[in-house]
Amino acid sequence: MDKSTEIVKKLKLTVTPFKVFQKSAFIKDMFNTPLEVAKFTGACLRTVSGIRGQIKKSVHNPPGGFRATFEDQIQMSDIVFVRTWYPVDLPQFYNTVTSLLLPPDKKNSWKGMRTVGQIRREENIPVLQKEDSNYKPIERKPQRYKPLIIPKSLQQALPFKSTHKNIAPKQEPFKRVAVVKDPKEAKMSKMMKMLRELYKHKQYEDRCKMRERVDNHRAQMAIDEERKLKRLKDIKKVVYRRMGKAEQSKKEAEDDDI
Repeated sequence: MDKSTEIVKKLKLTVTPFKVFQKSAFIKDMFNTPLEVAKFTGACLRTVSGIRGQIKKSVHNPPGGFRATFEDQIQMSDIVFVRTWYPVDLPQFYNTVTSLLLPPDKKNSWKGMRTVGQIRREENIPVLQKEDSNYKPIERKPQRYKPLIIPKSLQQALPFKSTHKNIAPKQEPFKRVAVVKDPKEAKMSKMMKMLRELYKHKQYEDRCKMRERVDNHRAQMAIDEERKLKRLKDIKKVVYRRMGKAEQSKKEAEDDDI
């Protein structure tokens, strides 16, 4: 029966490429030696944007650098990471325990060696940490993107929601300074406010009276216009009647001459 155990450590290594081609790139600072690259040859890579890749072969310069292939072309600013499991070799230790051969009275009182965890807990000994195992601050350069320029021919074909709009920036409202008035100034401002209200009310009444006068004037003009049209109509009737009689008498005189 195989009672051996295999312990592996989860690794996530993140780097950026230093040279990019069509569908391949050269990557450094992920490993230190070509031997480490050889151990991870064929491992799956992945970028933050989701492009998958694979580790191929190590390169001579820089040490620990390698060539990798990807599904699509990546950018120099892409972060490439690999997730893998690295086996951890444990030293085998064997110590003979003869507790079952002890007499019955000593067998029940026998205690084995304390574990490291028990010793640390009982003696209040902190766990030693290596400097290389601590997280290091990530220093990234600020990314600068080129401005998006859309051709005019394409802008005309875009929907209104996506078109560029020249809107003036909103201005912040003017903040006034709070003024604390004394009783005399407060009384004066109150009186001025009352005068302004009275002036507004008087203007409103004047506008109402003016509208009323205008309406009455328009109504009177309509009545006068109607009378004028009626008088012109009567005059036209009289004129046409006289013209008809004159034409008829002239016609009768011509018939008598014949």
